[in-house]
Order: sequence, then C-alpha cells, then structure tokens
Amino acid sequence: MDLSKTIALILGGGRGTRLFPLTKIRAKPAVPLAAKYRLIDIPISNCINSGLNRAYVLTQFLSESLHRHLRQTYTFDHFNGGFVELLAAQQTVNQGTDWYQGTADAVRKNLVHLEEDWIEHVLILSGDQLYRMDFREMMRTHIESGADATIAGIPVSRKDASALGIMQVDDSGQVRGFVEKPQTDQEIESVRMEPSWIDAHGIPSRGRDCLASMGLYIFNKETMVDLLNSNDHQDFGKEVFPEAINSHKVQVHLFDGYWEDIGTIRAFYEANLNLAGNAPPFDIRNADAPIYSRPRFLPPTIMGDTKITGSLIADGCRIGQNVTISNSVIGLRTVVGDNVVIKDSVVMGADFIDDPAKLADGVLPVGIGSGTTIAGTILDKNCRIGSNVHIVNEAGVENQGEDDVLQVREGIPIVIKNGQVEDGFRF
Repeated sequence: MDLSKTIALILGGGRGTRLFPLTKIRAKPAVPLAAKYRLIDIPISNCINSGLNRAYVLTQFLSESLHRHLRQTYTFDHFNGGFVELLAAQQTVNQGTDWYQGTADAVRKNLVHLEEDWIEHVLILSGDQLYRMDFREMMRTHIESGADATIAGIPVSRKDASALGIMQVDDSGQVRGFVEKPQTDQEIESVRMEPSWIDAHGIPSRGRDCLASMGLYIFNKETMVDLLNSNDHQDFGKEVFPEAINSHKVQVHLFDGYWEDIGTIRAFYEANLNLAGNAPPFDIRNADAPIYSRPRFLPPTIMGDTKITGSLIADGCRIGQNVTISNSVIGLRTVVGDNVVIKDSVVMGADFIDDPAKLADGVLPVGIGSGTTIAGTILDKNCRIGSNVHIVNEAGVENQGEDDVLQVREGIPIVIKNGQVEDGFRF
C-alpha cells in the first residue's frame, strides 16, 4: 500500500503536567525513553518503517530540545523529498496570536501546510505512545472500506475501559457509537461489542468486549479540512471524532499488539522497566522495524566487577567495581562509582561527561557516587548524585515537591534534570 500521498501530523501534546517534573524543561515528546531514545522517535520510526517519510510535529511548550533532536536525527537525502519538521505555535495573519487550544485547534492552525496538491490523506498520530504499527495496513483498511476517516482500535477489558474512549462498530466495522471514558455499567453497555465479533475479525477476544480508540487516525484530506473549518472544536478525540461518526463514514482498523500511552509518571516508569526484561512486551530489538534515533558515535560501555540482571545499558557508560544493577534502565554516558546498587530504576544518563579537574567548588561530578543505593527511582539527565546516598522512598511518600531537586510522583522519587544530591543524603 503506497503512502506517498500521505502526510503525518504528530501531535506533541500540551504542557505534559502528568509527566511533570520530566516535562519541566522539555516538551513531552522529547522525554528520554529506553536508555537512548526519545518518545518522539516511536511515531516517527513507525512512519519511516511504513514507507512514510513526510511528517510535521506540532507542539508549543518548551520545544527547543525537541527541535534540536529532530534536526540532528531525521535528515533525508535530496532525492526522496522526505522531511520531519517541527511546527510550533506562532503568530499568523489569519489565526492571530492564540496558542494551540487543543489537538484539533493545532491542526486547524496549520492547515496551510496541507494545501499541497500531492496530499490526499492525513495521518494523525500522538507523540507520547509506545507501540509498533505498519500504517500501510491501516491505509489498506481505509481504502478498501471506502471510509472518509479510519481510526485504530484495540480490544480492552471492561476494567480498562473507564480510562479510554470506547467505540461501538457495526458488522462491517463502521463506527456507530462512542463514549469517552465510560464510568458506569450503563455507559459501557451502550458501546459494548460482542467478543465473537472480535474473534471473527482475526483477533482473539480473550474476554475483552470493548474497543478502545488508540488516538490514531487517517483522514481523507478534504474530509478533515471540512470537519475543522465547519466548527471551532478544540479536541480530536472528544469533539471532532464523535461528530465525524454522525456525518461521515468512519471505519475501525483493529490492532492487537503492544500499545501504551505514556501519559503519567507511573506509566513512563513501568514502560521503561518492562523494556528491560528478557521477554519485553515491546521488542526494541526488532530488526525488521527498528526504532531510529540520533546517532551519537559513543564508545562502548566499560564496566568493572559488575552484576547486571534484566537491565538496559546504553553506550558510553563507565561503571565501577562491585556494582549491582537489576531491573533498571541506564542511559547514555552514565558514570557509576564503586559499591553502588541500582534497582528498579530509570537512569536517563547525561549529555556530557565531566572533567573533575574543571569542576567548581561544591559541584559534584555528573553521575552516581560510590556507596550509593538507588531503588524505585527516576534520575533525569545530568544528575549529580553524591557518595553514600540512599534514595529508596523508605517512608512510602506518594507525592511531594514542586521545585525541589528530589520530588515524588505516584510513589516514585524523581531527581530533576541537572539536580545535585549531596553526599550522605537519605530518602
């Protein structure tokens, strides 16, 4: 299935408040993932692996590091016409100075970029989801069904339905009903699907009787332009999509692979640790559909007498003697001293390696000092963790801090980017 007349719009999300403090100084799609990637690499890699190499990334909050990553990573040759470009909120003649008010508003304010005659279809993607999909299969569903719009749907159980948008489809797969985050049995029953229908379409239902929207859409360009210009709706999932069901043919494309919305600190933490296991639900090592990111040309990781189990270790790390690392993710350029224990933690690494001889008085080197224990914790980039530090959330704090170096979200301690934790600190 040819995607040469399709353009992707990747929605970068809002302020990312549920991922704070990881989003304190960066856009949500720029948050590091799995030791060496960023969240934005997932949808862009899915596009490239599907033969789609033209994409815009729409964002407005703290987009500098995201812009730099896109510029340094996704460079196509002069002959295929590919590009990945950032469209940040900006002042325009027609739309004034308003920032994006939602996902639909963001696309509406960038319709000028879709006026090229070659564009026939628009693929709308989220910038904060972890999954692998061949969009050519979704386009095949769209074309063969004669739909105006197609949405990806995944079967879920009732217990998971309350956090998702749930769709009801007819025998042909056309979407007929939609309830956003149903909270009652009555609401769920109004959009419930027979498990036998799911089974009959090639996906084992395994007791799942709800179809959840994945927030991934294919629109005929004219359909999307008409839908956005005929109203002032601000959100795709809550407003544009439900209206499209009533006025256009909207088809579901069934998907049953791994899919995770990285919308909260807990989801981010668990998704990273899941990738570190021997049989991860999402295989980052799939050679047929690789995840692309910035090539950094770092040296191999060097380690001393170290015990590592169930962990991801990125390039350019230096790990000392008598170190134990288990069920953890260790990012690029991480420096670990001697006699350190790292367990159930996400260490994002560093953007550089310090020269200790050039450090100012009172400034610790970037990395984790000797004798330190880190458990159940997220260390953002460029953290300076002293010696004999103990961060394990012994008191079971659930939430704490707004501007502190160490904050807690959903029971997970987080040392913010560039944060320094002094020798002997305990938490």
